[in-house]
Amino acid sequence: MRPINVGLLGIGTVGGGTWDVLTRNADEIQRRAGRAIRIAVVADKALERAKQMTAGKAVVTDDAFAVVRGKEVEIVIELIGGYTVAKELVLEAIAHGKHVVTANKALLATHGNEIFAAAQKNGVMVAFEASVGGGIPIIKALREGLAANRIEWIAGIINGTSNFILSEMRDKGLAFEAALKDAQARGYAEADPTFDIEGVDAAHKLTILSALAFGIPMQFEKCFREGIQKLTKADIGYAEELGYRIKLLGITRRAKGGIELRVHPTLVPARRLIANVEGVMNAILVKGDAVGATLYYGAGAGALPTASAVVADLVDVTRLVTADPEHRVPHLAFQPDRLSSDPVLPIGEVETSYYLRMRVLDRPGVLADITRILADSAISIEAMVQKEPGEGESRVEIVMLTHLALEKNVEQAMAKIERLSSVEGRVTRIRLESLL
Repeated sequence: MRPINVGLLGIGTVGGGTWDVLTRNADEIQRRAGRAIRIAVVADKALERAKQMTAGKAVVTDDAFAVVRGKEVEIVIELIGGYTVAKELVLEAIAHGKHVVTANKALLATHGNEIFAAAQKNGVMVAFEASVGGGIPIIKALREGLAANRIEWIAGIINGTSNFILSEMRDKGLAFEAALKDAQARGYAEADPTFDIEGVDAAHKLTILSALAFGIPMQFEKCFREGIQKLTKADIGYAEELGYRIKLLGITRRAKGGIELRVHPTLVPARRLIANVEGVMNAILVKGDAVGATLYYGAGAGALPTASAVVADLVDVTRLVTADPEHRVPHLAFQPDRLSSDPVLPIGEVETSYYLRMRVLDRPGVLADITRILADSAISIEAMVQKEPGEGESRVEIVMLTHLALEKNVEQAMAKIERLSSVEGRVTRIRLESLL
């Protein structure tokens, strides 16, 4: 059969890796796909760089819209990122009958419902394995490998930058700011690291995973997120002392009344496998009712791991390009007319355990005041650590672990505790995930 022609939008880090993998493994890929896959045209604003990378083996242009409208292109790979132009290009490609492969988690989390509806209407595929977990085949696992299961929950380390920072804080005793600078110096964090350290990137990915797991529409705006920028060396140390490690987790699960969708720092028992995932690596736990808990681990970013997922999608699309659209695997695992209306729960309705750290006056009655407030809010204490005050100091740090409690009750109790004259500053609160 003749080669299938691909248009590549963006030949930066991941685009360059995709070109490399397709070139390096051309024979193997052809054997798997049933026909050759050829990048016929590349669109990139950096024309000279793109020409050097392709070495005359593809047409190079700076007009991405010409690529998605071109008659010779059958599959479009979108790797330019962002929300605006990328959305226009993807929808234009779909309107012209092109299949789309993308790594753009932000685009799918915010506009995925519109994009998948357009693809369904036009009988084309949108493949997005590279949007979550880099080279980890988590999308395929949820869409196909676990199709027999009722997914109960997902909990994952899905942002390598934040995981690297937390690993450095624990291993080297660094403060957050020093660990962030180290991550930037190594190229793991952007000059503006906001999306990584504030949990936005992880929330994009979790939105996609939740839709696949529970058959709900993409609802990024309802995903609760809390970043790692307020964590201190003290919190890392106390967690270790209590037998836990702090990880930025994306968690989504079925709960009474709806679906939880949340990203936040989480205390994980140190003996768990996911607690020992270090550096920039990713790991995703999925609990199915039949299979039990399964763990997916690997490089969550980088040119070649992400390119691995992009090319795998190309192979899948190539295999199915002549298949009846009604008999392809649905984009979000469930048939598009059978999506669930289960609501995403507000964070106040989430029930979990908590780590609480506060600095208080070292005098009789203070602890009794605090425990009374907690009891009044239906919060019970599981464990507590109180340090002796330093010489000449009048305040001590108290760390508590609670049993399961509703978030709204914890918020109410913290507000009351922080108003006590014996309590200095804000109470540090980190969720402790009882699922793990």
